Amino acid sequence: MAEARSRDRWAHTSALIAMTVNCHRDAKKSRPFKPADFDPHELAKKQERVSKRDAFMMLKSVFVEGAEVNRKGAKDAKLGRRRKE
Repeated sequence: MAEARSRDRWAHTSALIAMTVNCHRDAKKSRPFKPADFDPHELAKKQERVSKRDAFMMLKSVFVEGAEVNRKGAKDAKLGRRRKE
């Protein structure tokens, strides 16, 4: 019941936002907006699913591989300091 109420309120709010944006947009430069463009419930339906393998590969590229580069750089920096001394 709470989700239905949230959907109803967002449908109303997104209609008002779309109307306001369409009133103030440049008709030659941008397309008309729809209420679904501003409704988070509709946006969640439009998002494509990412496979678990792709998700893990993205996380690995951000956290693991980047961390290894930083560790190597930190080790090289320490070795360089020792050699200079």
